[in-house]
Amino acid sequence: MFEEKLSSLPQILHPVCPMPSHAHLEHLPEKERELTLTRAARAAQTPLSRILASDWLAFSRIGDRAHFEGLYFPRRRRLTDLVCGFLLKEDSRWLEEAVNTIWALCEESAWQLPAHNSYVRDAPQAPWPDVSRPVVDLFAAETGALLSCAAAVLADHLSQPVRDRIFLEVNRRILTPYLTEHFWWMGNGDEEMNNWTPWCTQNVLLCAFTLPFDETVRRRVIGQACRSLDCFLKDYGEDGCCSEGAQYYGHAALCLFSCLRIVELAAPGVFDSVWKEKKIANMASYIYHMHVDGIYYFNFADCSPVAGRRGARDYLFAVRTGNGEMASFAARDWLESLSDPQEDGDVMRISLWEQLLELDHAGEMAQYAERAGKNPPAAGALYPSNGVYTARRGVWQLAVKGGNNADSHNHNDVGSVILYRDGKPFLIDLGVETYCRKTFSPQRYEIWTMQSSYHNLPDFDGVMQCDGAAFRAREVQVSQPDGGFCVSMELSAAWPEQAGLESFRRVVTLLPEGLRLEDECRGSYRRADMHLLLQEKPEILGGGRIAAGALGEILCEGLTESPRVEILSIQNARLRLAWPDTLYRIVLPFSDRLSIRIR
Repeated sequence: MFEEKLSSLPQILHPVCPMPSHAHLEHLPEKERELTLTRAARAAQTPLSRILASDWLAFSRIGDRAHFEGLYFPRRRRLTDLVCGFLLKEDSRWLEEAVNTIWALCEESAWQLPAHNSYVRDAPQAPWPDVSRPVVDLFAAETGALLSCAAAVLADHLSQPVRDRIFLEVNRRILTPYLTEHFWWMGNGDEEMNNWTPWCTQNVLLCAFTLPFDETVRRRVIGQACRSLDCFLKDYGEDGCCSEGAQYYGHAALCLFSCLRIVELAAPGVFDSVWKEKKIANMASYIYHMHVDGIYYFNFADCSPVAGRRGARDYLFAVRTGNGEMASFAARDWLESLSDPQEDGDVMRISLWEQLLELDHAGEMAQYAERAGKNPPAAGALYPSNGVYTARRGVWQLAVKGGNNADSHNHNDVGSVILYRDGKPFLIDLGVETYCRKTFSPQRYEIWTMQSSYHNLPDFDGVMQCDGAAFRAREVQVSQPDGGFCVSMELSAAWPEQAGLESFRRVVTLLPEGLRLEDECRGSYRRADMHLLLQEKPEILGGGRIAAGALGEILCEGLTESPRVEILSIQNARLRLAWPDTLYRIVLPFSDRLSIRIR
């Protein structure tokens, strides 16, 4: 899709200027202006974090990612906030602190995270960085793009030695290794890619086209970028489903959007037809269809149900692919976020490119949101490429997971369901804890949130699902009988032989009145325990009836013992961004047939 366009490149590629239009900055919505200035003032008053060797070594010593990243990301967010604020108000303090931050980033021994400090995919990380051989990971590339965009928009406000230092470090740490090494995310034949490919590629393109690299370098970069993006797209179905979940849409499909926008600016007219591809349009609209209501999204894999607010990239992607409903959704969600901004979590606002896009299009988005009004929620969507199916009936919102247990950022959750009532969580998917050394290692499925028994699924004699493509749903049928929505699946292949399963047929039916979950199992196992995860505190009423707070009632038929409720204490910082400090797991013992109705 991309590589075939290389023969049509112009003789001279255009540089890319990320600077927002002065006219757009003058007509910035007042809330956006106030927020940007407040962040800059706060950043100027907040000291630069100090990063020691022992901070870097925390990952190799004890497997702790959060400590180092808690020092690393605020530096980058600080520079973004200072640059954006300076564009609105040329405060000399903010410029000086921006230069201090630029210099500190240039002085770092390495830009990659300790958790990414390897040259081979899934290889053990080296404890120390090799300063003579930089690794281009997600955040090395992001840092290069941050400095490149800062240099481009601050321009002559920066002294020549500072601009020279930025060019030197970006060339040494990003462009040279990109053109002389092969990092796995660049693509290699049939090897499966993930969000790393467009995310890193977007930022390498920004380095090459915002800084004054020569024509030869730029042509080599755009050539490799196009080949990498095709490698990424080969793993997407025509339906555009992001197997990594709604939260990773921002790092996958939206970074693809940025790549396409950058190459379009570098080579006007050459890539126009790519915007019209059905797969690209479907990738753009995925997040709209996964939205439940308010802050909530259907979440599978390592995705949180609170998957972030929409912004300029979502809006522009929708406009570029001709999806007015999606554009309206993105613009309104962004506008609402100004009254409840997400401030300093994780990788928030480390991308200056994204913040500059927002400043450039804030006025347009505000006008669009007010003119379009609030559109109805997206209809249900079918994503057979990954086995994700969503539906709405009455006050209920449902998502069903088929597919297999080999998704990127996979959880063992084949056959699980997520249910909301009036936009409030009923049957939930926990998401993932704060990343640590174990998260992306052979010990991944020792982590409880990854396990099938902590999804809305049973185990058999205590045996849970296994990971891998062989552990999958089969004979999946989707229908819409009499105004309802029904997914039928054979799930026995999702468990290993030790489970003793010969057959496990699950039928999920959503009606305006509520949800029916019908499980019918056969095998040599002795005991089966179904699990339901809730945010609302359940109350066992007897006779197979369970109250789920004020949300509704669960009725069970086929129980062999009384249900029991387990309390899940939620202390992990990442989980607490989405959930209260206590969640609940209902355990429902059964033999071969279990019928659950939720109303």
